[in-house]
Amino acid sequence: MDFRVNEDQQALRDGIRSFCEGRVTIDHLRELEKTGGFDSALWREIAEMGVFGLRLGEDAGGVGLGTADAVLVFEELAKALVPGPFLWSHLAAGLVDGAADGAAVVGGLDLTRDADGPYLVEYLDALDALLLLYPDRIERIDPKALDAKPVETPTDPLTPVWEVAALGSGEAIAGADDASRLSLEGTVLAAAQLLGIAEATLALSVEYSRGREQFNRPIGSFQSLKHIMADGFTRQEAARAAVYAAGATLDDPAVGDVVRAASSAKAVAGDAAWKNARACIQIHGGMGFTWEIPAHYYLKRTWVLESVFGDMDEHADALADGIARAVA
Repeated sequence: MDFRVNEDQQALRDGIRSFCEGRVTIDHLRELEKTGGFDSALWREIAEMGVFGLRLGEDAGGVGLGTADAVLVFEELAKALVPGPFLWSHLAAGLVDGAADGAAVVGGLDLTRDADGPYLVEYLDALDALLLLYPDRIERIDPKALDAKPVETPTDPLTPVWEVAALGSGEAIAGADDASRLSLEGTVLAAAQLLGIAEATLALSVEYSRGREQFNRPIGSFQSLKHIMADGFTRQEAARAAVYAAGATLDDPAVGDVVRAASSAKAVAGDAAWKNARACIQIHGGMGFTWEIPAHYYLKRTWVLESVFGDMDEHADALADGIARAVA
């Protein structure tokens, strides 16, 4: 199997990148921070590009691409900090009417690992449907029927959340196999977003260190900062290898263990995003702790993404258990 990005995938990635650079600016994100983080016009534009139906078959109105392609798209969306529940809406394509073309905004909770409350639901006021992944089924519930209260100061100002004490029961729309599949796919695509954050924060660090001078020299020429950025690049490339391999493995499970690939991607990409985002703030010095520098957005988005579809500790434990079984 060839894990390299081919010409069609490069064109797909470049198209998403070009859209994000022109449409999702830092000034736009700062405005969204004041209005709740969801932009319905931006949502429609993302839908028109086929993001939500990217992996849905062409006979069902989708684009018919694979997870390896979706990884590249979600990587670019995360670099630009695009807000909204686009991951869950993408996963819901084919399960919820309107999800594939953006007509329905879908959120979700992965309860395959832990179904105990209370629950935090993202973008609740914008949702048309909420999916609940249980070990043996997928349920759909009406988000408007939930007794929820907004969290006044969410960790990520572009990801509003509501606290829900009880979910109740919903309509079962799929079984255990689909629940397991969506959980794996969500894990890999969340890892792709974490990879995007690792890349974006390293790029911010390099850009700033080239332009900021002390002692009549760019601070990027100082050996200590070179070491920090070199470490960041190593983490970034390790995450890229793990995430791209996971996407390819989900497309062709015969090449490897999909559970192991997904856990590896989430653990390695999560570590890269955490450390690169923190290093980015450090390299910016005192300015790195201010709202003027976008580094804080990336660190906060990392907090959000690291907690969905299993955190690093959970996936590290899963990998350890898998290795122990393999050598037993």
